[in-house]
Amino acid sequence: MHEVLERAEPANFIANRWTPSESDQVASRNPADPHDALPATPNSSPADVAEAVSAAKKAAPEWAARPAPERGDVLRRWNELIGQHADELAELMTREMGKPLAESRGELSRARLELDYAAGETTRLHGTTIPSRTAGQLVYTVREPLGVVAAITPWNFPAVAPIRKLGPALAAGCTVVLKPALETPLTALALAALARDAGLPAGVLNVVCGRGSLAGAHLAAHPDVAGVSFTGSTAVGRQIAESVARRLGVVQLELGGKNAAYVHSAEDLGKVVEQITSAAAQTSGQRCTAISRVIVQDEIADELVRLLTDRYAALSVGPGMDPSAQVGPLVNHAQQERVDGYVRKGLDEGAVRTTPDRPLPDGPYFVPTVLDHVTPEMVVAREEIFGPVVTVIRVSDVDEAIRVANHSDYGLAGVVFSEHVDVAMRFTSAVRAGMVHVNHGTTSQPHVPFGGIGDSGVGDYSIGHTTTDFFTQLKVVYLSPVVP
Repeated sequence: MHEVLERAEPANFIANRWTPSESDQVASRNPADPHDALPATPNSSPADVAEAVSAAKKAAPEWAARPAPERGDVLRRWNELIGQHADELAELMTREMGKPLAESRGELSRARLELDYAAGETTRLHGTTIPSRTAGQLVYTVREPLGVVAAITPWNFPAVAPIRKLGPALAAGCTVVLKPALETPLTALALAALARDAGLPAGVLNVVCGRGSLAGAHLAAHPDVAGVSFTGSTAVGRQIAESVARRLGVVQLELGGKNAAYVHSAEDLGKVVEQITSAAAQTSGQRCTAISRVIVQDEIADELVRLLTDRYAALSVGPGMDPSAQVGPLVNHAQQERVDGYVRKGLDEGAVRTTPDRPLPDGPYFVPTVLDHVTPEMVVAREEIFGPVVTVIRVSDVDEAIRVANHSDYGLAGVVFSEHVDVAMRFTSAVRAGMVHVNHGTTSQPHVPFGGIGDSGVGDYSIGHTTTDFFTQLKVVYLSPVVP
């Protein structure tokens, strides 16, 4: 994205202008190529955050007053521009985050579908009429924008994560301050510049870059921010919830996951393994909906592990710009060390690594790994690893599978593979998860509510019609034509 990449001076995007900061800078790094010169961005200060919130507050009345379908027209023009610049954006995403270029292209396609749905919601901000007990009186409800909202997004989905928040917020008539992840700010800045080019008024969308502990914390605590939509770790989500609760704001939190796939039965275990591998290894396992625990019936466990091991051993690992790469680098060396620490802990506790070690390119890569004979109490079975590592837990029956699946503080996604509808229905009813998939991986759809329970989420689900509940507030009107 030439406008972002060619900027010599690090800047935020405030009121449709590139706004330099007096704070220190943060270098952007390509995890696959340390020599790839990406622009630095500001480590925004409280003053930078205040400037962005002020711009959003100033723009809020006019944007809220614009007819909602006209807001949808702006979102559609924005979506068209994203499509026109898809190749540039995909390359930028891969350079920032490391995921294979094919995954970046797929992510942009998904983001555009979600933005298309959000644009359509501008014609569906429906209210209701309610029968009145007073003759001649009309009682009805309307949806009004929440106000200035903060969107704080993670690094693993540089395009989808911002669009998932920005689309519904802007459709509802909110103005937004976006704080992208420290590791992937450039894609967010490029998207904001395209929104400006699509006709989004100054101040409606602002982007401040920097560390979550500084810029993110001040944004979440700002008294003029009516709500915070955050995607990231459960620990940080708790901090944000506490901060926002002090001023009676509202939160939408998409947090971590430790998603279980129960393999009960299948005519073709090879197809099951393909579904598991896709859901577990995409984004190098760095996604909240990644399958992390495979719970399998004893009688088919050996065969499943053999097939899964062969599939993981065959995954091509390399730079995201390499067309043959199926698994890219982890986002940085700290994440590589974190994943390696979990695997070592699992082996120390008695897990068996079935996949071979093999040479990898220089950089923060991690070999796709299968750990067999894991027990529910092991650390690798309880904590989110966020890497290309899948654990296998063997069970004797459906009841044990449900107990193991629910032996987690998280509750994002669950999966069951079974040839028996009664087993599948029993699992979907009993598993504690916000989303359950039957006979396929954890792929969600761009118009269907997305969210979790427990340590995986708080507040209204994102995507689909539930986003309206978060980004709007309900007003009830009692209309009498004359004074009684």
